[in-house]
Amino acid sequence: MNTYAAIEIAVFFVILLALVKPLGLYMARVYQGTPCGLNQVLLPVERLIYRLSGVRPDSEMTWQRYAVAMLLFNLFGLLAVYGIQRAQGLLPLNPQHLGAVSPDLALNTAVSFASNTNWQAYSGESTLSYLSQMLGLTVQNFLSAATGMAVLVAFIRGLTRQKVAEIGNFWVDVTRSTLYILLPLSFVLAIALVSQGVVQSFGPAIDVTTVTASTDAEGKPIQTQQIPQGPAASQIAIKQLGTNGGGFFGVNSAHPLENPTPLSNFLQVLAILLVPAALCYTFGDLVGDTRQGWTLLASMLLVFVPLLALGLWAESVGNPRLADLGVDANASLLQSGGNLEGKEVRFGVGASVLWSAATTAASNGSVNAMHDSFTPLGGLVPMLLMQLGEVIFGGVGSGLYGLLIFAIVAVFIAGLMVGRTPEYLGKKIEAFEMKMAALVILIPPTIVLAGTALAVSFDAGRAAVTNPGPHGFSQILYALSSAGNNNGSAFAGLGVNNVFYNSLLAIAMFGSRFWLIIPVLAIAGSLARKKQVPISAGTLPTHTPLFVVLLAGIVVLVGALTFVPALALGPIAEHMQLLSNSAP
Repeated sequence: MNTYAAIEIAVFFVILLALVKPLGLYMARVYQGTPCGLNQVLLPVERLIYRLSGVRPDSEMTWQRYAVAMLLFNLFGLLAVYGIQRAQGLLPLNPQHLGAVSPDLALNTAVSFASNTNWQAYSGESTLSYLSQMLGLTVQNFLSAATGMAVLVAFIRGLTRQKVAEIGNFWVDVTRSTLYILLPLSFVLAIALVSQGVVQSFGPAIDVTTVTASTDAEGKPIQTQQIPQGPAASQIAIKQLGTNGGGFFGVNSAHPLENPTPLSNFLQVLAILLVPAALCYTFGDLVGDTRQGWTLLASMLLVFVPLLALGLWAESVGNPRLADLGVDANASLLQSGGNLEGKEVRFGVGASVLWSAATTAASNGSVNAMHDSFTPLGGLVPMLLMQLGEVIFGGVGSGLYGLLIFAIVAVFIAGLMVGRTPEYLGKKIEAFEMKMAALVILIPPTIVLAGTALAVSFDAGRAAVTNPGPHGFSQILYALSSAGNNNGSAFAGLGVNNVFYNSLLAIAMFGSRFWLIIPVLAIAGSLARKKQVPISAGTLPTHTPLFVVLLAGIVVLVGALTFVPALALGPIAEHMQLLSNSAP
């Protein structure tokens, strides 16, 4: 890694941490319903939305009603996106005259965007019209992100309220998340991206004459190239801020019209972690102890930074097989050095690895480099970050409520060690909470490992592999890890646009999103009915460095015990092959 990359990464963390408190405090005020600075402009709009939709904002819900509202809302969004894709050929804003999307791909895409996964088995510029991208995908980018934030706020109310059955109003939480947080942030980021050259238009694709002569695979001369256009910047802004990740173009943020400059790259990767990190401070403010929020953020960084360092090392040393052939992978004035296969030279190893770690830690899934071309250990890092449960930053809202479930498990284990009833923020953690927490922790790895087993057991699953052996197994494991943890990134060498994978991954994405939210809300409802327990000498402090290490350790331990055998068959085996085949 060269000096420029090191400085860029250092500046990234400084700016990210500097924004945590102001944005986190702003979001806390939004959810508390207190003045946040935009009330004069947005409060009339909020009230109009409630009036038109028949919502009574002062009417709160039990966790069961909250869950039903959430499921119906997202089911309607899923069906709407499916219908738009199937009717695409008949709808306006389709300058390329693209036809209807196939049923299996339309279902996969609809589930993907409704579940905040944004897995894409297609190239956007050749599959979806501008209307499908805007009315279908971009809208779901906002609403799926707002759903995760709403569930987090409901969970926090469960921790802070006493002897009540209600945990808030889903419609109010979704509206405020969208109107006061996601829309303003996306507007600012979209303007910044347009200033850097990200395309935002309704014009059709442009045919241009190529500067240099070339030929296609059949040897025929190529004299023109088609330059895609479209309303990209508006979708890219929310895809990053909402930890969605679905690219407007097929190669996502590696596309020069989606991510043209180093500054646009920096802004986008910063946006990926911004809201998940700031929500930690929001949590601390809402529970009345900001130390609790900083503790959660410190636990995230304690896992994230070492894995980022491992990825940077693996990609910086390059490929030993190429070194045996005399290829110079050292950083110099002419190159950034390291393993540049599958990476944009304008970003280099440092920015590419930072993005790969951020996007898989944050349940975002966008890419600015092809993870399939990373070294075995470089590819292991994003895979493991997903397999840890997407709680190291994680999706907006969903990552933090996932980490809070691990915090409940941490205090339970600590309570067993000292012989006391475990407590978290003054609430006793009892049998029901632990059963629900076990479901939240066990469902994603069950989906990932069972789905991987099915894929390698059937001819249709194995036929999609483009690089047999350990790397081919990694392609399948990565795809199921991505779908089963609602990430959306891919080892792009796997051919997944077929009925088998479209169906399998749709089931994985749906289950790992909505079957997790139900037990999370059940825990929130259970905790809200309990009274606060006074702090005593035997209470485990949950704001200390000891708890930071305990929480991070449990997250890593659960992930390691669950996935190390599978990782040994994939990236670890491939790494050993790489070393054994290189010259001594």
